[in-house]
Amino acid sequence: MLLEELHEIIQSLQDAQTDTSFVEIKASVGGFPKRIWETVSAFANTPGGGVIILGVEGKDGQTNIVGVKQPDKFQKDLEEICVQMTPMVRSLIEIHKYQGKILVTAEIPEVSFKEKPCFYKGSGMISGSFIRVGDGDRQLTQYEIQGFLDGRGQPRYDVEPVLGTSLADLDQKTLQLFLAHIKENNLKVSAWSDEKILQTYRILTSHDGKNVVTIAGILCFGVYPQQFFPGLVAHVMVYPQNEEGQTGPKGERLLDNIKVEGPLLTAVGEIVRAIKRNIQKRSMVKGLFREDILEYPEIFLREAVINALGHRDYSPLARGTAVQIKIFPNRIDIASPGGLFGPVTVERLGESGLQATRNSYLMKLLEDSPVPQEGKVLCENRGTGIPSMIDALRKAGMEPPQFMNSMTQFKVVCFNQALFDKETLSWLAQFSGADLNDRQRFALAYIYHKEKLNNFEYCRMNECDSRVAGKELGELVDSGLVIQHGTRRWAFYALPQERKKEFIISQKRGLRRDRRQEILAIIKGRGECGRREIKEIVPLSSAGIIYWLRKLVQEGKIEPTTDSLKDPGVKYRIKLNKG
Repeated sequence: MLLEELHEIIQSLQDAQTDTSFVEIKASVGGFPKRIWETVSAFANTPGGGVIILGVEGKDGQTNIVGVKQPDKFQKDLEEICVQMTPMVRSLIEIHKYQGKILVTAEIPEVSFKEKPCFYKGSGMISGSFIRVGDGDRQLTQYEIQGFLDGRGQPRYDVEPVLGTSLADLDQKTLQLFLAHIKENNLKVSAWSDEKILQTYRILTSHDGKNVVTIAGILCFGVYPQQFFPGLVAHVMVYPQNEEGQTGPKGERLLDNIKVEGPLLTAVGEIVRAIKRNIQKRSMVKGLFREDILEYPEIFLREAVINALGHRDYSPLARGTAVQIKIFPNRIDIASPGGLFGPVTVERLGESGLQATRNSYLMKLLEDSPVPQEGKVLCENRGTGIPSMIDALRKAGMEPPQFMNSMTQFKVVCFNQALFDKETLSWLAQFSGADLNDRQRFALAYIYHKEKLNNFEYCRMNECDSRVAGKELGELVDSGLVIQHGTRRWAFYALPQERKKEFIISQKRGLRRDRRQEILAIIKGRGECGRREIKEIVPLSSAGIIYWLRKLVQEGKIEPTTDSLKDPGVKYRIKLNKG
């Protein structure tokens, strides 16, 4: 870890006034922290990992640099803790001198999904497995541990036999539609018997010498799947206020509460219709016709519901938990049991080429099963669901959905406010003279509403790769339109705090605004000046300040007061011409 990166992390802690989800600080005044292995396990099991800093105290909202007295011993103790983890954690452990004190840092990487959960050998998998939640560490539950173990391979819960079932428990008309579709579209199986197809597609499986229906078969084609799994339903709930528990004007807690049962092939349409009945519509006249426009695009709703039902956890511990769709005045939440599966993370959702399916046979059936009365299959099963959701919202002028993931639940949250409303368009108009592309304008509008944006969000909303995102976000930073906070994977971008609405740039200047004269004037006025002092006046990130300072050093206009430009305490002065 570079000293500059350590400085940025400590600065972010001071801004947050507490530990964060990716940084754990320990004063370690009384010696080496006894249960630091809990944090090592938590970071190793959490997407992105995290950083441990020994010698920093968080007290009463303040971050104090206290240092450690035995840095070499602490470094070895941390190394030994990492060795005692299963799997062994390959951490980068370093000693730093910072503000005259000695700190020990450990960068804990996330372990592969094929090796989770990472646990402390001395406590075993059940007691020694932790995960990061907010600014603390929490012991994993049995269900969460099983979720990690399932993620190492391909779960087969969807093809488990449902005891006591037979073909008589399936809707024969829907089943015949499936068989006809398969024989017409797959020449390899067109000559097979119906029984062989049903066994091959894991609709039927052998148990004690008899054919019984699988969970996937019951869920897709069952006459009434809830006869066997009463908890596998969906609830559509409509709330009068923006938060649960807040009552309406007549004391009502819910405006509507619908339970959707039946097989998945018909449940998806029923859920979408229930949502449409409970959301706003507006009419738009096009020529001679009037078109009703939904509060949320129907493509988004359908894909989100299919995703919730098809990719939810069907393991025994989750079969009593329903899919929940909650409609609030300002948003819709669609939550399903079980977190993201295998290598998929929130950051990688929608990534081209990434597809990991928890319920592989179930999704195969949904891909090949025509919906009754519709004549077309329910879904593509090509990993296009998330991109389709984002694209539908973008075309409707709405912000991208938020994805919230934990070991026990995956949630899609979509707000109904238009991203480019009248106020936002008016605010964006002040940048009309800047050389901004559509992706950058979209990002500025998003930050205007949500206050911050990171690299992967930029990639997702604009369908671009991280290199393009980094370049274009850097241009926004250089222009002074946004400020970068943090470094590397922890970086995010926000508007200058005091200028969200009032910030105006020169209409005549391009995007790469030259800050050299501005910085030179500050240094001349103060004699000597450091990066932090300049940053208080010039609305740029640390990286932007460093960029222009290096330019001025290279041009021979200023010089540093120390040999290392990476020293966060370095100051600059005007370089005098000798002779």
